[in-house]
Amino acid sequence: MYLEFRHLRTIRAIHEAGGLARAADMLNITQSALSHQVKGLEEQVGMELFQRRSKPMKLSPAGMKLLRLAERILPEISAVEEEFRAMQSGRSGRMHIAIECHACFDWLFPVLDGFRSAWPEVDVDIRMRLAFDAIEALRREEVDFVISSDPVSLPGVTFTPLFDYEPMFVCAANHPLADRTWIEAEDFAEEVVLHYPVERAKLDIFTQLLTPARVEPRGTRGVELTEVILMLVAAGRGVTVLPDWVLGKYRSNPDYAVRPITEAGLNKRMYAATRDEDVSKPFIAHMMRLARTEPVKLQRA
Repeated sequence: MYLEFRHLRTIRAIHEAGGLARAADMLNITQSALSHQVKGLEEQVGMELFQRRSKPMKLSPAGMKLLRLAERILPEISAVEEEFRAMQSGRSGRMHIAIECHACFDWLFPVLDGFRSAWPEVDVDIRMRLAFDAIEALRREEVDFVISSDPVSLPGVTFTPLFDYEPMFVCAANHPLADRTWIEAEDFAEEVVLHYPVERAKLDIFTQLLTPARVEPRGTRGVELTEVILMLVAAGRGVTVLPDWVLGKYRSNPDYAVRPITEAGLNKRMYAATRDEDVSKPFIAHMMRLARTEPVKLQRA
């Protein structure tokens, strides 16, 4: 027996309409074409599907089996068709995110709240385990959106600028360096630097200042959470360098001193990495717009 979706739609329509004429109108075909289709289906099944002498027409036991199949299968087919239409129109899709920046969570969650409201049909996820292999995961299509401050030139990958930020020095309010107007590389030589647990090549203070100046701090300590880093700083257990968007609410806190690094200040840019073919997708473009505005709010706080 060879069944097509149109056969299931026919069975359902005749059951709902109670006769061939109204069912043909529902299916937008002629009554003659519908009768021919029913006859062909019954020949395949080898038995009658309708009790034709009853009014309205009723399904036979064999017809009821096909109706139950139709009621199970056709809604799933309709849902898939709608998903495909949504994908073609840009309303639906997948956006799995990898982050090469611990502190980005401060602005990312507000961004995702706004994104989900605008794009409820897009599958959003944060792939934490891929943070250390984010760009390659993007090329393998395991993720679709990477937040990174380290753009590289790779075929098939586009790095789109999001916003600029300033890494800032933070120490306890009673620390000797709290009296400085700005902090130089040499000032770190006697300090324990508290930082996120990532390699030095991913830490702004090393890539932009200490490594080029060949200055090695007295010690370093990796700490997972921003709040714990700042708690340790307030307790005099070390100093830290954090992006300006993290520090808005701490600048006026009497427990801390927040200072620029070097007289000119450090400057860094955050990027969104996507596959070339995804850049123009409407929901990806909207995510980038949100990711440009939310961190700026925190920088001005």
